[in-house]
This record gives sequence, C-alpha cells and structure tokens, in this order.
Amino acid sequence: MFTVEQRDALRERVLVLAEKDPRIVAGATVGSLAVGGGDRFSDLDLTFAVADDVPLAEVLDDWTRRLSDELDAMQLVDLERGPTIYRVFLLPDALQFDLSLTPAARFAPAGPRFRLLFGETAEGETTAPEPPAAGDLFGWGVIYGLHARACIERGRFWQAEHYIGAVRDHALSLACLRRELPAVQARGYDDLPADTLTGFDGTHVGSLQPEQLRNALSAAMRTLLHEGKEANAPSADAVAERLGEDSLVRSPT
Repeated sequence: MFTVEQRDALRERVLVLAEKDPRIVAGATVGSLAVGGGDRFSDLDLTFAVADDVPLAEVLDDWTRRLSDELDAMQLVDLERGPTIYRVFLLPDALQFDLSLTPAARFAPAGPRFRLLFGETAEGETTAPEPPAAGDLFGWGVIYGLHARACIERGRFWQAEHYIGAVRDHALSLACLRRELPAVQARGYDDLPADTLTGFDGTHVGSLQPEQLRNALSAAMRTLLHEGKEANAPSADAVAERLGEDSLVRSPT
C-alpha cells in the first residue's frame, strides 16, 4: 500500500512535468484532496488545460510514455466526458493516479472539489454534470427488477443477483438525490441517515438459492417504490399500483 509521502512525491513530479511542458497552460487538483478532505487512502487526481492548438491525445501519449518510463506507471483505462479525456494509471504500491486533460477554452471546474494550482479557468464555462433525474433512476430500477425476476425463473442466478444489486443501487441513489447527496457511483450512500440504510438490510443477497433471491428482490423493489414516491418520480404511483399485487413486491418468507 502506498504512503502519503509517495503520493505527495508523485504529485510534485507531475507538476514539474506540467511546468516544463509549454503545451500546458493551467492545472488544478480535483477530488477529495482538493478541498482539504481525503485521507491516506485517497488517490491522486490532477487536471490540466492544454493549449487550444494542441491535440489532447498528443500530450496524453507523451505523458504516458514519461510516466511509464520514469515511474513505472501502468495505464488502466481512458474515459472521455465532454471536452475532457481522463486516463487512469496504476503505480507501484497500488497508487492510483487520475490524469485529465481539457482544451484551455473549455477548462473549468466540473464540481466543487476543484482547486486551481496555476493558470486560469475559462470564463463563462461550466462543466459540472447534472444530477440524474429521479424518473430515470426509478424507471431503470423497475426495469432491472423485472429482469431479475425473469433471471430467477430461468435459473440464471448469478445474473439475477447482479440485477437485484442494480435495483438496490437505484433506490439508494434516489434516497441520496432527495437529500442533495451525491447520487452517482455510490458516493452518497454512507452519508444517508442510519434509519434509511436500515431499511435496505433485506436487499442483500445471502445466497443464490431461488427463495433467497426472491426475498432480496422483493425487499429491493419495496425500497425502490418507497424512494421513488418520496423523490416524486413521475411514474412511481402508477408503477406501485401495477405491482401492488405482484409477487415482485411480496412480503418476505
């Protein structure tokens, strides 16, 4: 496991790399370490603005070679979101480094966890993603519930377990959404009230036995219907009425 000192050393090495690269015109720390949060387990997230006449891929590939040759960084995955390209690296001792590059004309905070280190952000730009819509979260949760039941009856128990977890996740996201907690990637789950989380106890799959799967699915669907109504999902009442007598939301046995 990496140390805080190793993470700090990586941060300084990357910032030196940025300082010496004339194509980089601004940089910022993002994520939990940007606002005084984080802990010794937090990974490193740095984002940079690239001069508008320079292709992002050119800089990203150059930096990847440097990080690989000098620090033994291993590229894991790329993600494109809007104008930004993210590349995730794994360094020795399980240190994760998330590097992102954006054209200078579009370089702006994508959320509150952003601390500018040098350069400037683009005026009038905002890249903060919109939170998910309650109706979409609820609708997909219902779809996953229907798929889960079909999988149980078909004897596809591992697939059913996956879908039951998806129902639970969408219900938890709805609970986060109405409390203005982060509703994506499970970031707000642990900040939900204890009594709310207690209501999800029965949604965990204890085994792949069909009856256990059915019980967990029913519990997950009940929490989904409840959270959908509380979040004012447009179709929540109608769906609850249609499923009210259905075995999908039966009482546990």
